[in-house]
Amino acid sequence: MANQKRAASAAILTAILLTLTPPLTAQTLTQTERRARVDSVLSIRYYKTPYDTNYVVRPEGRVTLKVRMNQTGNDFHAKGTVNDVSAKADLKTSHKTTFSLAAIYRGIGVGLAINPAKWKGAYKDYELNVNYYSSRLSLDFSYQRSESLTGDMRLDDVPKHLQPGDAKMKVVNVAGYYTFNHRRFSFPAAFTQSYIQRRSAGSWLAGFSYQGGSIQTTEALLARNPNAPETRIYVGHFGIGGGYGYNWVLGRKWLLHFSMLPTFVVYNRNNMTLRGERKKARHMRFNMIFNERAAVVYQFSPRYFAGATLVMNNSVFDDDMVTINQNKWRARVFFGMRLGK
Repeated sequence: MANQKRAASAAILTAILLTLTPPLTAQTLTQTERRARVDSVLSIRYYKTPYDTNYVVRPEGRVTLKVRMNQTGNDFHAKGTVNDVSAKADLKTSHKTTFSLAAIYRGIGVGLAINPAKWKGAYKDYELNVNYYSSRLSLDFSYQRSESLTGDMRLDDVPKHLQPGDAKMKVVNVAGYYTFNHRRFSFPAAFTQSYIQRRSAGSWLAGFSYQGGSIQTTEALLARNPNAPETRIYVGHFGIGGGYGYNWVLGRKWLLHFSMLPTFVVYNRNNMTLRGERKKARHMRFNMIFNERAAVVYQFSPRYFAGATLVMNNSVFDDDMVTINQNKWRARVFFGMRLGK
């Protein structure tokens, strides 16, 4: 009798286990298959290169980790005459230094940036940089808001020194590129290291540039110097043009890049306001906006790499009423490693 009870209990326990086990196994298999399917889709997308693989290839490694240090700056020069009062300004922002860590999985990445000086309350400036690089199209976008402007200002040859907080600036810089030789020349190889340039190649470029924003005196300046005139300089000019870029490969370890895209200003809304009176530049005025890029990348091995990049936007706008020159730059040094296969 006891043997029959034990046999019955064992049969019930076995039935319960058989009932529970299949769903757990199916769930585990479903999760594994789902992860494998996602990785497979990303892998196909990652290795589906639009390049001639004799010149440009994807690096091996599922995950890329990069440590970067960035520094940016902006110089601004303007002059004009309003109601027979001449004004000239030569200003610059403080250099902003950030440290960042980025993780990229199969071409999709996230990053975290730290600005030690801002954490300490050294200044209240803000800057956003967005860069997009593909085989054919590339885009540089930056927005800067600064109250750390310093420099000299002259009104009818009377010099005045501006301290941080006396003036504030808001400015946008945009540059877009189209790469004609997109099968053999790679911007990402130089600036994101998501590809590797195997042979030297260059390409003609077409693109556009835009610079816009304003600089104006603040209430802090009026409080410190009640006789200081309220001044506002507005910038808004758009240019189109063409240029050339080249990736030079040395010994399969070094990559040197340089490109330039000069554009002609075809429309502007530049103006200067002094003591409530505004003087406008002529809307159709051919001047120049230059966009320059440079980079050096060294491959220690298929796994480790390091390098530096430089992106600059320079405008030269000269008009009988308003003359404006802006020089915006961003420098970066980095070290990276690739993990997995």
